Amino acid sequence: MFTIILAAVQLLHVPDGFLNIPISVICWVITLIVLYFAVKQAQQDFDERLVPLAGIMAAFIFAGQMLNFPVAGGTSGHLVGATLAFVVLGPWVGSLAMTAVISLQALVFQDGGLVVMGANILIMGIVPGFVGYGVFQMVKKQSRGVKLGVTAVAAWFSVMMAALVTAFLLGFSGTTALGVAIPAMLGVHALIGIGEALITVAALSFIMQTRPQLLTDDAPAGSGKWIVSGIILALMVVLLAPFASGSPDGLEWVAEQAGFIGTAQDAPFELLPDYTIPGLGETGSSTILAGIIGALVVAAVTFGLGRILRRQN
Repeated sequence: MFTIILAAVQLLHVPDGFLNIPISVICWVITLIVLYFAVKQAQQDFDERLVPLAGIMAAFIFAGQMLNFPVAGGTSGHLVGATLAFVVLGPWVGSLAMTAVISLQALVFQDGGLVVMGANILIMGIVPGFVGYGVFQMVKKQSRGVKLGVTAVAAWFSVMMAALVTAFLLGFSGTTALGVAIPAMLGVHALIGIGEALITVAALSFIMQTRPQLLTDDAPAGSGKWIVSGIILALMVVLLAPFASGSPDGLEWVAEQAGFIGTAQDAPFELLPDYTIPGLGETGSSTILAGIIGALVVAAVTFGLGRILRRQN
């Protein structure tokens, strides 16, 4: 049986306590404004083919974010996935898919705080998504090789921008000095961004080879066969979760180095904390089962959101 190494506080996302209330509220306001326009635009430009695709993409990103990969200096990183989601789904549906993933992680798995959920959606979904999408749009009509190369740059740059915004939020909250947060966050995430670029390019290349029509504006809705295949692929990624790196991720490492790790606050409730099933302990089977539940739930929620948008269209 696999044994999982888990930190006392999961810091894949910003926990409550890292940001003060005013900054958290500002992030909520910005996030809700963007999501309002995302819903309106998604309704106006509704695309039937994106409904199942959004569910698959959300499940894959959820699974991918469980896999911390080691980087230099005893730290680790994980997929953000925003660039991939925005490139494949477009910025508006991509925003909603990322919101579903990040919200589920906080509410069910206590990964990321509740008060700062708006900030997490902003820095892990909206900021990197629009940055990566904006860079990709410049070569959208170029050759496959050019698009993949620029996608790698876009994914790396999106992580750097997300890290920079996080550093500013920490500094403005008074959690740590900007002179400490900015170089520390950008330094470690420059390495993590390489992993993000490789995973994003690999996933996009796979789509280009197997279902290239999904990336065209006039693509058909498709059959149930590829939808099931996509969900199965996401669940297969979950099976790798027991092999994830136990080293602190970029934000956790910075918090330890800067001395504000102790400000992280525990969630007020626990459902499937730290991606484990209560009663099964911190074992590989527990993490896999929790991951499967999460991937299926986020796929269902995202798919259901798409159905609601269609009815209101």
